[in-house]
Amino acid sequence: MKRNHKLRRSVSLLCLILILVWAAAGCSNNAGFAAPAGNTENGTEVSETPEQEQPAANEQEQAAVDDQNSDAEQAADSETADAKEISITDIGDVAIGQTENAEAGTGCTVFISRDGMAAGLDVRGGGPASRESELLDPLAAASSIHAIVLSGGSAYGLGTADGVMKYLEEKDIGYDTGVARVPLVVQSDLFDLSVGDGSVRPDAEMGYEAARIAMESPNYKDGNYGAGCGATVGKIAGMDTCMKTGIGSYALQIGDLKIGAVVAVNALGDIYDWRTGKKIAGLLTEDGKGFRDTLEYMAADTAVKDNKFTGNTTLGVVITNASFSKSQLCKIAGMTHDGYARSIRPVHTTADGDSIYAVSVGDLQADQDLVGSLSAVVMSEAIKRAVYSADSAYGFKSAKEFEKQ
Repeated sequence: MKRNHKLRRSVSLLCLILILVWAAAGCSNNAGFAAPAGNTENGTEVSETPEQEQPAANEQEQAAVDDQNSDAEQAADSETADAKEISITDIGDVAIGQTENAEAGTGCTVFISRDGMAAGLDVRGGGPASRESELLDPLAAASSIHAIVLSGGSAYGLGTADGVMKYLEEKDIGYDTGVARVPLVVQSDLFDLSVGDGSVRPDAEMGYEAARIAMESPNYKDGNYGAGCGATVGKIAGMDTCMKTGIGSYALQIGDLKIGAVVAVNALGDIYDWRTGKKIAGLLTEDGKGFRDTLEYMAADTAVKDNKFTGNTTLGVVITNASFSKSQLCKIAGMTHDGYARSIRPVHTTADGDSIYAVSVGDLQADQDLVGSLSAVVMSEAIKRAVYSADSAYGFKSAKEFEKQ
């Protein structure tokens, strides 16, 4: 009987969703991509006014949407029902330092483990700029690394790791080759050359300073800092109608298990609240007062676009105190990309270099699938915080400013 009741409830909910989709399509003059209420705020319809100001078609429809949003929040809460929020800096042996050139609109964020940390990497974007990624191949000999660098400057910024290596060498941190200690430093960069002064990029000097800060006076904070200094989203129509984002973090603890994420959100696509489906940042209308939908904009012209590199790539690091091997961490990094997919649409395009590192900085025994699933949760929340912690800059409007309109 319980199974039949659940089946009837599921069928009823499905019918309600189909009715809402049909109603939304019927009320729109655009033949857009209708989506179930609760997954996107307005399907993919063009919004001429801020979405929070758009009324529902009628009270019944609004009630249905509210019920579905409530269900989404309950489902999200159930994933972390026994969890408590902690600081990203309270997870384990990893120190984070940030430097930026606020005038030029670029910077870097450095993660250092003095004793080394096992790490994995999963790259889903088609346009990455990276250094020493092969160290994290499960077939490579290295079992741990000493630092991760997230940086602006696109491929020009890859020299930032040189400064990190120099600092770590001075502190006698690295892999002992018998001749010298070689710090193992990996790096991924995002494209921010179109934000401030594109001729200024993170370099070895900036990397050295970020490494020094990480080890001597860690200064991580969310917002327009480090790799998030020049981050923006919603750039399919160019930079004139994009929005300012930044770097964000979120961490939680369940029993002794700790897991957290840091992410610099610099996507081609739009950003959604992973709990409710509400769009919170992305492609703006030409007057800057409302949202357009990136996928609908793309679908208006199906011709091949040769160059979408107006400034993209979302870079993330997930950190846990659970003990995993490099191959296991590669899988966890892959699972964490679900957090990107819940929050960014479209995601993993050829114009994005979307990458996620997963690192282990403890010896706690925990289930790999649990950690991978929770990694997606903390990543989605970190993306949301990267949006709401950012301030308007370089002529680009932040979500905080947008919602005050």
